[in-house]
Amino acid sequence: MKYTSLSQYLKKEYGEKYYKLSLSCATTCPNRDGICGDKGCIFCSSKGSGDFAQSALLPISSQIEKAKSVVSNKSLSDRYIAYFQAFTSTYGDINYLRSVFLETIKRDDIAILSIATRPDCLSNEVITLLKELVDIKPVWVELGLQSIHESTAHYIRRGYDTPVYFEAVEKLKVLGIHVITHVIIGLPNETKEMIVETVKEVGKVTDGIKLQLLHVLKGTDLAVDYENRKFEVLSLEEYADILCECICVLPENVVVHRLTGDGDKNTLIAPLWTKDKKRVLNYINHRIATFEKNNT
Repeated sequence: MKYTSLSQYLKKEYGEKYYKLSLSCATTCPNRDGICGDKGCIFCSSKGSGDFAQSALLPISSQIEKAKSVVSNKSLSDRYIAYFQAFTSTYGDINYLRSVFLETIKRDDIAILSIATRPDCLSNEVITLLKELVDIKPVWVELGLQSIHESTAHYIRRGYDTPVYFEAVEKLKVLGIHVITHVIIGLPNETKEMIVETVKEVGKVTDGIKLQLLHVLKGTDLAVDYENRKFEVLSLEEYADILCECICVLPENVVVHRLTGDGDKNTLIAPLWTKDKKRVLNYINHRIATFEKNNT
């Protein structure tokens, strides 16, 4: 059950580990402005899943400097990954996006540009811009899929059909872009088998994957369903068990960018066990090692 971690990938490809700078380019989302919905995905926070990103009110240069100070005690490198995390970062005026991304990628302290977006927000103009960017430096595009199952997509109000994701991956890979796919583990009404099926199918096409535990956050419609006891969240033991099964079906060349995730402690409702990040990561790593030993 060997897998390639992000740290391993970075050291192999670039000779050192880069830390991410979480940024915002002041975009919104078609699932919020009425194009395909006005409430966002059912689990998405008011910050568009960019709870740890710098304020969109700041110029990009200021955001980068502030974000660098956040990771300064951890980073041994003077170069970083600029991660446009909040909302849908390819959804906006193309000239504005070009100016923001070019300003960022041309900085000497930025090694990689990473852009989080939706598979249905890759217009021809955006694809042209991405080609321009990838000719300068490496570009990653993170796609919010969460699940291949249409019943789940409907419940979470994703706003696009699953084939749109696979079409988006094809477009991006033609450009030589490293594609990272987000999958949420623990979505209501999904069995372990359904989750593993999503990861298996995604693993056939993506370059990287982020495996994210479902967090219930204040102010979301998911929180309403949770409070009405329409579903239960996973325990740490259940999550680790599913995680091991998911890693087993991933090809070794798929980079695992994340094994879990953090919810904003100020808005987190459940699972509360995620607040102890050190304990969570230690348990997960121990569980993976044990699983690997027992299955070799």
